[in-house]
Amino acid sequence: MALNPPPWRYTLTEVPRGAAGMLRLAADWRAMGELPRGRGEPVMVLPGLFNSDRANAVLRRHLRRLGYHVEGWGLGRNLGQRAIGADGERLFDRIEAMAERRGAPVALVGISLGGLMARIAAQRLPGRVARVVTISSPFAGPPDATRVWRAYQALSGARIDDPEVRALVEEAGRPLGVPTTAIWSASDGLVGGPICRGEGCDAVQVRSSHIWVQFNPDVLRAVAMALAA
Repeated sequence: MALNPPPWRYTLTEVPRGAAGMLRLAADWRAMGELPRGRGEPVMVLPGLFNSDRANAVLRRHLRRLGYHVEGWGLGRNLGQRAIGADGERLFDRIEAMAERRGAPVALVGISLGGLMARIAAQRLPGRVARVVTISSPFAGPPDATRVWRAYQALSGARIDDPEVRALVEEAGRPLGVPTTAIWSASDGLVGGPICRGEGCDAVQVRSSHIWVQFNPDVLRAVAMALAA
């Protein structure tokens, strides 16, 4: 089956649909405090392309309210390998340091490109990653089946046809040895739903845009349920 970018009717309505999700969050915020709670387990949230920890402040606050110890990745804007190091060493060091400080493996929650990075970290750091939750992360298909691959090339300095990039995408797509949840949307206007879920993971469908997906209350509920499973 050919994997194509999302239909333009979704791409062109990303911003208003994302804004609608944010408005719903304001209405649902109080009720989401009743979701299953954690017991101080460490969680690291990885941002999407060009985003930084600031973009995920609400998601981190949500998880802290539920009792988790939550940190951002602390690596500035996500510019691909420019941010995490040529072999991901900066990110891996951060995850290992957090696991060491907390005395427990870390749950990784990654948005879009951050989800691919989380899956690669789980492959590379056995015993340091407890579980992976991806949100609108295109780990199960080629980069050119998205509408953001040109932006990725421009920001990261890496070409999607580079053998190293292809190898990383393949690594991200392989089944993990830890519990894995893929949160995806059939109406995502930047990355198609079929490439956001794959073998060996629990797939949770939500109705959401890609832009500001981390503010969608259905997504925040799904993250909480996945971490509590």
